[in-house]
Amino acid sequence: MEKFITATKETREQITKAFRGISRQTLWRALHFEDINKGTDTERKIRKMALNRGGIIMVVSPEMETMHDADGYIRQYFPNGAMLEANKTTGDVKVYDPYGNVTLSSEHVKISELNEIQLHAKSL
Repeated sequence: MEKFITATKETREQITKAFRGISRQTLWRALHFEDINKGTDTERKIRKMALNRGGIIMVVSPEMETMHDADGYIRQYFPNGAMLEANKTTGDVKVYDPYGNVTLSSEHVKISELNEIQLHAKSL
């Protein structure tokens, strides 16, 4: 999942000054989490400063229709015809293929687990 930190021009300028004139490329790489596993300490500090000065982490995600509060369920409809259905009371989640067959069923799903389930639905 692609993510980046959006920051105002003023914040980017403050960061550049605070880090003694870092290059635009270094700033861009830090704010776009490039090479996150190999990221330098400076890049981590740049991200922290951007967030502390009002920067916001943005996530790039494919557009899909999501219905909330429909009879206690959340339903996501994927472009490939799959549907994810989550019971808001129990946390149970089911994924249906375009033909209505259940391809995945999980109980007591945590928010942190939803991405993997969504990836499954997108792969159908």
